[in-house]
Amino acid sequence: MEFSHTPVLLHECIELLAIQPEGIYVDGTAGGAGHSLEIAKRLTAGRLIAIDRDPDAVEIAKQRLQGLRAEVVRANYSEIDTVLKDKNIAGVDGILLDLGVSSYQLDTAERGFSYHTDAPLDMRMSKEGISAADIINGYPFGQLAEIIRVYGEEKYAGRIAAQIVKMREQKNIYTTLELAEIIKSAVPAKARREKNPCKKTFQAIRIAVNNELEHLENAVNRAFDLLNPQGRLCIITFHSLEDRLVKQRFAALCRGCTCPPDFPQCVCGKTPRGKLVTRKPVIPTEEETGQNKRSRSAKLRVIEKLA
Repeated sequence: MEFSHTPVLLHECIELLAIQPEGIYVDGTAGGAGHSLEIAKRLTAGRLIAIDRDPDAVEIAKQRLQGLRAEVVRANYSEIDTVLKDKNIAGVDGILLDLGVSSYQLDTAERGFSYHTDAPLDMRMSKEGISAADIINGYPFGQLAEIIRVYGEEKYAGRIAAQIVKMREQKNIYTTLELAEIIKSAVPAKARREKNPCKKTFQAIRIAVNNELEHLENAVNRAFDLLNPQGRLCIITFHSLEDRLVKQRFAALCRGCTCPPDFPQCVCGKTPRGKLVTRKPVIPTEEETGQNKRSRSAKLRVIEKLA
C-alpha cells in the first residue's frame, strides 16, 4: 500500500510555528512527511530533523524530503533530547508533534490498528516490543479492565475485560475481528446500536502497546527545554487524555510560582517559562473535516518559550 497520510491542521501549524528560513526545526512525528515537507520547503539556511519510530514512515519520509534541508531519524519523539545531542544541536526554533495513528497505519490491515478489517492483533507503531495480542492474551482481568477504563474512558470496561478473559480461556485471541466480536458481545445492545463499541477499547489497547501517554509526558518536558527563546512547541492531539495532559503541562509552564495559594507572597521565586500562543485549542475548519473525517477530533495547542 502507498504511504498516504493527509496532514491535519497543516496551514495552521505552519503559520503558528512562525518558521524562520535560517531556523532549526523538529518534526517529532514525521509520518508521511506532510508537515515535514512544508517546513523544509521554507528553509534556506535552516535545518529540519524529522523523527519517527515507524520504520515504514522513516523510509517514505527520506524519499519525500530528499534534496531539502532535512534529515530523517528513526526514534521515538520522547527521545528528542538524545537525537539532537547526537547531532550537536543545543537548541531549536520550533517543534511539532502530531500525535495519534497515521492513516497509513490505520489503512494497512496487517498493522492491526483497525477493527474494520481482519488482521493479526499487533498495533505496534515501531513494529517492536509487546503487541496487542500479548496484552489481550496475557494480562490479568484487573489490569485489562484498568487499561480499557483509563485509556479508553470506557464505562463497560469491566464487562469487556471479563468477556476477553472468558473467551481466551477457550482459545487465544489473535485477530482484530475476533477481539471486535468479543467487545460487541460484552456491551448492551443499546450501546451497539448507538455507535461502534470497539473504538474505545481498541484505542486503549493501542495506547498501552505503545506507551503513548508516558512518551508524550516525557516529550513535552524535553521538547520545551530544547527550545531557543521565542521558539514554539506545537502539539496536535486526537483524544481527551492527550489534550488534557498537554493543556495541563502548558499551563504549568506558563504559571511560574508554585507556592501554596494561602502564602501571603511568593517565596519560590519561580517565574513563567512560556506563554500560550493559543489560548484555546485550534480545531479544523468545516472544510477540512469535510475532506478528512479523521481530523474531526484534532486539537492544536501552541506554547512559546520566554527569554
